[in-house]
Amino acid sequence: MTSTKIDYIGDELTLFAAATNWKAYMRAALGSDIVGDVAEVGAGLGATSRSLGGLAGVTGWTCIEPDPTMAHGLAQEVGATKFAYPITALAGTLSDLEPFAAFDTIIYIDVLEHIEDDHAEMAEASRRLRAGGKIVVLCPAWQFLYSPFDKAVGHFRRHTKASLRRVAALNLVEVDAFYLDSIGMMASVVNKVVLRQSMPTSAQVRLWDKAMVPLSRFADCVILRSFGKSVILVWTKP
Repeated sequence: MTSTKIDYIGDELTLFAAATNWKAYMRAALGSDIVGDVAEVGAGLGATSRSLGGLAGVTGWTCIEPDPTMAHGLAQEVGATKFAYPITALAGTLSDLEPFAAFDTIIYIDVLEHIEDDHAEMAEASRRLRAGGKIVVLCPAWQFLYSPFDKAVGHFRRHTKASLRRVAALNLVEVDAFYLDSIGMMASVVNKVVLRQSMPTSAQVRLWDKAMVPLSRFADCVILRSFGKSVILVWTKP
């Protein structure tokens, strides 16, 4: 594998690392779609790898991180992690992998919005996906909420279900599409209209995770996951 060097410009990974309620909610929402040999694109500091760790049906986990500094720390982090399946860390992108490398599940958790040519990325993900496998994407939702925070952490865009559908490779079939965190979306509206912050404070992140996310778990069910701060799409490869 050769390495494509990408320096990550955001520092929100550290800020959101302790958002335990959100990670538990995400695990509950996505866990059943993540099985077999998994590739996590843009693994960052390993927070998603840890929060989704131990899922039933997972047989291997490959963390792929383009930022060389993060990839080095990630390799040390996952090397000390004890799961029932092997977990490895690689510096680079999907296109840097050996030509024969393929996976049963490929996940992008708050990552695709950082990739300028997301159409090419999804085409590469489809090529790396085994027949019957799934691609799982979670992104910040609603372009009208694009804020100084998004710009500060290197987001090219926010998505809706419709815009994510336009990004998917033609050979993929959609199996699920929904939104999460309807209460958190209200906080995003406040930041967009009133606060205009380029980065939330740690106290604001704690408030969101401890108070808003539990409310969202209830409210999202009531509104049938019809809107929220994050959008999720899942595709399969026939």
